Amino acid sequence: MTNTIVIANAPVSFGAFEITVGMDPAVPDGLAVLDAVQAAGYRGIDLGPVGYLGTGAELAQRLSERGLGLAGGYLELPFSEPERLAAVIPDLDALLDTFDAVAGIGLLPPKPTLADFGSDLRRANPGKSHGDHAWGLDDAGWDRFATGLDQVVLRCRARGYEPTFHNETGTYIEAPWEISRMLAMTSIGLCLDTGHLMLGGGDPLTGLQEWGPRINHLHIKDARLSVIADIVREAAPAVEIWRRGAFCALGTGDVAVDDVLAWIATNFHGWLVVEQDILPDAAADPGRPAADQAANLRFLEARGFGGS
Repeated sequence: MTNTIVIANAPVSFGAFEITVGMDPAVPDGLAVLDAVQAAGYRGIDLGPVGYLGTGAELAQRLSERGLGLAGGYLELPFSEPERLAAVIPDLDALLDTFDAVAGIGLLPPKPTLADFGSDLRRANPGKSHGDHAWGLDDAGWDRFATGLDQVVLRCRARGYEPTFHNETGTYIEAPWEISRMLAMTSIGLCLDTGHLMLGGGDPLTGLQEWGPRINHLHIKDARLSVIADIVREAAPAVEIWRRGAFCALGTGDVAVDDVLAWIATNFHGWLVVEQDILPDAAADPGRPAADQAANLRFLEARGFGGS
């Protein structure tokens, strides 16, 4: 492959993300996750919630000792709500400070991976906006959203980081039409998440082909359409996505992973972050997530991906 593609994993594959860290006692220790990602052979890792893997010089040392780069850090912000957005800008600054602390470690710089905060109503009705645009922002809301996102993008760029925008279930940037409108109204690149795109009613290969020039980061995951369909039909809350195991090992779900990888091989440069989102389970085999992520990397290596 001629493009530089560096493969990373993420704490969410081990059950550690914004709805579990600090709340669920079954969340694994951050050092254990770092060790598992290194042992599997990945070249990088996503940050997870700030502080989970360590902070400052401590984080830099942990990554450097394991030969891991920092792929990015995910952060949801209320872009369409100016007062709330202003109040949480320190969270963005904390993320960028973390990036500064690990500068020069890894093959590529990390991406501020931004997502909309969404709403209780959207989180309670995942997948609805694909078929009914009334679930989305109104025109005034879109204007506020674009203004807020532009402010955050400029703040990232002023600190030397090129951000990316992540499509996420339960937010106002979930369905394909919402992703397209966001891209049309702003200058930010897209972090296409293949699993969340399916949850939003889209097709990952079509998304890659349509938005390819704007894609500057990728989260690759597989997903089960039958589980997604049940969640949407029942109007089950977004947490059921993880509770019911909507995301699965690469090649075992309904994402056309081989077609997606063929596109990536010739059209993409950057971090390719493998994710298999799960909830922590104290009763499950504690070694299962690490084994699953090692298998996911072997799946990619068998198709010509690996290293840099």
